[in-house]
Amino acid sequence: MTDATTNRAGDGHPVTLFTGQWADLPFEEVARLAAEWGYDGLEIACSGDHLDLRLADEEPGYLEERREILKRHGLEVYAISNHLAGQAVCDAPIDFRHEAILRPSVWGDGDPEGVRQRAADDMRRSARVARKLGVDTVVGFTGSSIWQYVAMFPPVPASVIEGGFEDFANRWNPILDVFDDEGVRFAHEVHPGEIAYDYWSSVRTLEAIGHREAFGFNWDPSHMMWQNIDPVGFILDFQDRIYHVDCKDTRLRPHNGRAGVMGSHLPWGDPRRGWDFVSTGHGDVPWEDSFRALDSIGYTGPISVEWEDAGMDRLHGAKEAVGFIRSLIWPRPTASFDAAFSNQ
Repeated sequence: MTDATTNRAGDGHPVTLFTGQWADLPFEEVARLAAEWGYDGLEIACSGDHLDLRLADEEPGYLEERREILKRHGLEVYAISNHLAGQAVCDAPIDFRHEAILRPSVWGDGDPEGVRQRAADDMRRSARVARKLGVDTVVGFTGSSIWQYVAMFPPVPASVIEGGFEDFANRWNPILDVFDDEGVRFAHEVHPGEIAYDYWSSVRTLEAIGHREAFGFNWDPSHMMWQNIDPVGFILDFQDRIYHVDCKDTRLRPHNGRAGVMGSHLPWGDPRRGWDFVSTGHGDVPWEDSFRALDSIGYTGPISVEWEDAGMDRLHGAKEAVGFIRSLIWPRPTASFDAAFSNQ
């Protein structure tokens, strides 16, 4: 392993690159770039040719070939991501949007319930593959049968919302049984479009599955900022459920009385939206306070950069992002203030 790729995580968290935004490139190329930029490893998305779960589960030698690519570039794998299949587990309706993001083997003939069942099978498969890779966390989405009712008009009976959380529990508990069997945890990314998309829906989601330990959260502050959710408070309130960390920044533009939180069906990057993703460190996320909170709850896992900025070339921003994240990781104190003062 060369100096450029020596594990720099010895003094803190490993810094990884989430490969989902790079699925158009071959896995070998993404690994090469990540190593050159100074990342310790990857959060590998089950997209493109980065990680094909069916091959990983069934074809001898496939995972060894993935490991060899990582080894050639001095990288480790710290988590895998299966956002896209997870989205289809609970979603209603299932439509053209899902066909565009799912592998053909999951989409099949497009029959909605069949898609949901095959997506659930793929999530179970992700737990088995994670264990084979020696990884204990799968990051992803859940989908939601009730997101379509988020505006609550026309009026939606409470029974319909309750039914949505029951549907989530009925579909995800069997998936989580396999996660338990494999000793792997699912880190759900709290995000619009999901069963848990803000603070109170996260509370209700945990209640729906009896707070079982296999299910926790991937802390990504970008959409929390969009929704006026305190990302630091979320860490402290759900401290026993922060299973993974993705760093994606958001810039909130000055309030002008026109831009609303719902986005007005305007495309990403349109300045009329009132907010947008920016390269990590260039936005409004309270990063230092967030990292102090992560330290205070004892989070020791990877810090993954989810690079997304419509206004910056990704081959520039991703390199800058890892440097910014490293500037936030400092050695934790060897003794608390209370312990220090008790010796006076």
